[in-house]
Amino acid sequence: MAATLAVPQSATTGHRFDFDVIVVGAGIMGSCAAHAAASRGARVLLLERFDLLHHRGSSHGESRIIRDAYPEARYLLMVRLARRLWAEAEAESGYRVLTPVPQLSIGPRGDAELLAAVKNDGAEEVDLARMWGGAFRVPGGWLTAVSEHGGVLNATKAVAMFQALAVKKGAVVRDNTEVVSIEKGPEGGVVVKTSGGEKFHGAKCVVTVGAWASKLLRSVAGAELPIQPLHTLTLYWRIKPGCERNLTAEAGFPTFSSYGDPPVYGTPSLELPGLIKVSCDGGPPCDPDKRDWTAGDKEVTERVAKWIEESMPHVEGARGPVIRQSCICSMTPDADFVIDFLGGEFGQDVVVGAGFSGHGFKMGPAVGSILAEMAIDGKANTAAESGVELGCFRINRFDGNPMGNAKNYQ
Repeated sequence: MAATLAVPQSATTGHRFDFDVIVVGAGIMGSCAAHAAASRGARVLLLERFDLLHHRGSSHGESRIIRDAYPEARYLLMVRLARRLWAEAEAESGYRVLTPVPQLSIGPRGDAELLAAVKNDGAEEVDLARMWGGAFRVPGGWLTAVSEHGGVLNATKAVAMFQALAVKKGAVVRDNTEVVSIEKGPEGGVVVKTSGGEKFHGAKCVVTVGAWASKLLRSVAGAELPIQPLHTLTLYWRIKPGCERNLTAEAGFPTFSSYGDPPVYGTPSLELPGLIKVSCDGGPPCDPDKRDWTAGDKEVTERVAKWIEESMPHVEGARGPVIRQSCICSMTPDADFVIDFLGGEFGQDVVVGAGFSGHGFKMGPAVGSILAEMAIDGKANTAAESGVELGCFRINRFDGNPMGNAKNYQ
């Protein structure tokens, strides 16, 4: 358990700042950061450009996977920290946002990432023909392994939970408030300006604006973060009559990840009875302010449909998906997060959480705690105590090296 941390001085002495921590962006990361900071006794302002729980970014929808099956040990440790914090938030709120289920990892036996993920997860190899009524059919020679470390998070409900908890702790939450500028304050700290002409003075600022991170940080500090928003697609498919029960969370059907081509993932039938979520990583680049809401949909849908027809005999792939939902994935070149101080003239007054590359939601409470501690204390004690190494998430890893950490994975 993390040690009890001291309340920042400005939260108790009537400091000249309006707020101790101003969080910009109220998706999962910003909402978790606001809650973590407010739980410390800090005076927190959480600002959201659009309506709360909007569908323009990366934190909406009915489901996200949580799994321990990660090739990189640093993410495994962060997921385990997040699991503890998810449970604490559920207990505090009385909500249930996480449904535990098994995790299935499949792919070519020689795939190095799959082998590492299975090892880190402690997964056991299984005969898929004997599992879940023969719901999966994979090529010969593939590795198929199951652990009990999967789960489904209700995304929108989870964001709402952390926002409600933050307010309960005293945070101020404002939506439809677009931040256009973050400047050094005349007496220290930062001044956050909005498109409506408002100015908020804060001791520290946390920036968690998802697909808008590159644009905002470029305008604020001339910082060039190589974060590329991708238009992604979430697809729900009809389960064949008579097979519905076998593919439900109640029946123990797993979250699953395929390391083959295409890189497909899915969740059990849970939020929409008779339907199952099966989707594919990736998508075309997009501008979050000028999105083509159907770009790449045909190609992604056809790839997933073909995979379903070959691999999931109890799902109707040929008829196409019943539901299509758009999302944004903010990719870094190495698919690693950006968690760091902005630096430059801002020093440690501005903390950045960005580039979560399609796999960050599950770690939201851990990331939020880290961002809040960095803002308040200048370091992340909870991460250190949990063994999470943050050096690989620094902004400067891209200096003179556009691929960042990717060179280390070859």
